[in-house]
Order: sequence, then C-alpha cells, then structure tokens
Amino acid sequence: MQLNTEKMIARAEDGVGWMIFNNPERRNAMANEMRLAMIEILTAYSEDDTIGAVVMTGAGGKAFVSGADISEFEERRSSPELIAEYNEVGRQVNAAFENLEKPLIAMIQGFCIGGGLATALKADMRFASDDSQFGIPAVKLGLGYEAGAVKALTDFVGPAYANEILMTGRRFDASEALRMGLVNNVVAVDKLEETVMETARSIAANAPLTVRSMKVNVRASRLDAEQRDDARCQELVDACFNSEDYIEGRRAFMEKRPAQWKGR
Repeated sequence: MQLNTEKMIARAEDGVGWMIFNNPERRNAMANEMRLAMIEILTAYSEDDTIGAVVMTGAGGKAFVSGADISEFEERRSSPELIAEYNEVGRQVNAAFENLEKPLIAMIQGFCIGGGLATALKADMRFASDDSQFGIPAVKLGLGYEAGAVKALTDFVGPAYANEILMTGRRFDASEALRMGLVNNVVAVDKLEETVMETARSIAANAPLTVRSMKVNVRASRLDAEQRDDARCQELVDACFNSEDYIEGRRAFMEKRPAQWKGR
C-alpha cells in the first residue's frame, strides 16, 4: 500500500494485514502524518476481504509507540483552534478503529507510553515482549487526558489501577501490565512475532462472518445499554446462520476436513 508518509508501513501476509509505526528515531512517537496514514490503512483493511486479521506494531524493536510527538505540540497544539484541529484528526482515527470489524492485535515491544498505550487499548488482544514498558505520563506534562481514553483504560484495569496509572504517571513493566489486565500474554522477545502471527493466522483461518460477529458483540458488551446497537449485533449473528459458510462449516465438520470459507 502506497502511503503519503514513510513513517507508517502497511503490508499483507497470509491473510493478515500489518500496520507498522515506523518512526524509530523518535521511538515511534506519533506524528500527525502517522495519524492520517492510520485512517487510510484501517479503512483499506476494513474493505479488503482478503484480510482476516490486523496486527499493529512498532518498528525498530525499541518501542510500540512512545506517545505523541511532543516536538509537534507548538505547531499543532498551542492554541484552541489548533487543538480543535488536532482533536478532529484524533476523532477520525477513533472512527477508523471503530469501523474495523476485523480482529486487531497489538504486538508490543519496548515503550508503550501515553498515546501509545491508548492506541494499544484499541486492539482486541495485546501481546507484549518481556522487556516492554508502559505508562501514561500526562500528569508530568500538564496535559488533559480525554474522558474516552480514561474510560477505555478503566474498562480494562478497573478504577484502582486506572487511578494509579494516571495519577502517578509512572512507568511499569510487562509483568505488571499482565497482572493489571492490560495485556493478554507476555513472551520472550525472540518469541513475540511468532506468537502473534500464530494467533493472527489462526483467527484469519476461521469463519469470517462469525469472527466479525464475535468482535462486534464483545465490543458492544462494554457499552451502556443506550450506546449499544443491539439491532446491529443481532444482524451479524443472523448473517452467520443465513450464510453459505454456515452450510460449509457443518459439512466440513461432518466430512472431517478443513472448511473453505467464502465470507458470505
């Protein structure tokens, strides 16, 4: 995929779409051009029927994302008008994540800080190397932290850990992240990509309509009743039972062979 920046990379492999933060000189600090490219990548993967799962990770082995690129703050976040523009791009990024109805895995190695941790929490699963470090240092920078990001964090770790993470601004290691519930698994650095790809390929090999239904329904379960689109959730469940894949799945099970999914 051709992008307007070299700071993001998109590639596909074995039904898995990769979204790579490629700003290693700044520990993959999130520049605005990277956020714009994320919208493009996520939209493309949403529309590509050959992609069954998406993995996001950081290049260079030192960081997933080390937070927002603070060097841009004077240019992009120094007035109410600029802050509004910056936040609008953020809104579009969030919408692109919300519209991705395919499983998303965060492969975390190294620093996962501030906006990087908020980005990782967009994933359905998070796998971290044992040398990873996490934190949200907003209190050390005088930044406001948006209510949606606070809720996402609290949903995963509960209010006690959320308060500790946000109010101290301290860094914590992968074992603490696992204990808090921020990550699914912690593995050795040299096993990280293998573990993630095994999981992603396994998901991509499953019935795509059922996988989509599972993702949307699990995500909806975190919402209040007035926020949930129950009709959409049920529509996706019904689509599974009304699909050619449901027929194929039954036949494949009875015939003791791998199913050949069509996504319809």
